[in-house]
Amino acid sequence: MPIAPSFPVMLRTEDGVRIDAVHTPSRAGATGVGIVVAHGFTGSWRERTARRIAHVLSGYGGVVAFDFRGHGHSGGESTVGDLEILDADAAVRHARVIGYDKIAVVGFSMGAAVSVRHAALKRGVDAVVAVSGPARWYYRGTKPMRQVHWAIERPIGRWAARVAKRTRIARAQWDPVPMPPHEAAGLITPTPLLVVHGDADSFFPLEHAHQLYDGAREPKQLWIEPGYGHAESAATPELIRRIGKWISSNLS
Repeated sequence: MPIAPSFPVMLRTEDGVRIDAVHTPSRAGATGVGIVVAHGFTGSWRERTARRIAHVLSGYGGVVAFDFRGHGHSGGESTVGDLEILDADAAVRHARVIGYDKIAVVGFSMGAAVSVRHAALKRGVDAVVAVSGPARWYYRGTKPMRQVHWAIERPIGRWAARVAKRTRIARAQWDPVPMPPHEAAGLITPTPLLVVHGDADSFFPLEHAHQLYDGAREPKQLWIEPGYGHAESAATPELIRRIGKWISSNLS
């Protein structure tokens, strides 16, 4: 599949962090619809899977993808879902500035948590898709999440994340603890919410999807995907097209 042409851009958050981003114009003439894509922890818009997702979604609107603070070419340090709502907000504001009238945010894993919290606390979006996201903080019930906590909490873990994944993680603990996604989900109405989760997710079991969905108010939908693993790396083009169609149906 040939990748759609894209245009790099540098954004700045309200707290002064430089955010590396890219704009992929719509391939379908849906010039009024903008789709902001928020990656998972240690991810980047520059990864092949993320670029393919942006290409597929560009069939349903223009796409603004970005690297969270502390990731890739963005500045700052990762706060693992807290101040990242300012990064998402910078991308949403940019989408508005370049002419998109209706904005959907599609977040994966950590990006899903950020997308829900952004919609609740910053408002200003017209649809939210949370893919493979956690419903609550500090979950350690799976081996991959225990490894994530090791990377966040230990100096050697933060060093490994910096060297292996180009992810710079802040040493300071949350103070105060951010509102968890399942609580934030109840505050985004009347913005429609789509929760997507795989029954083969090795990071977050299905209870997270149900808790997130149950915490939300209408309009909302829950898709439990058979055989789907976790976040961007497991997302098929068919699933992304279905998400694109859901966005189109809610923003038309």
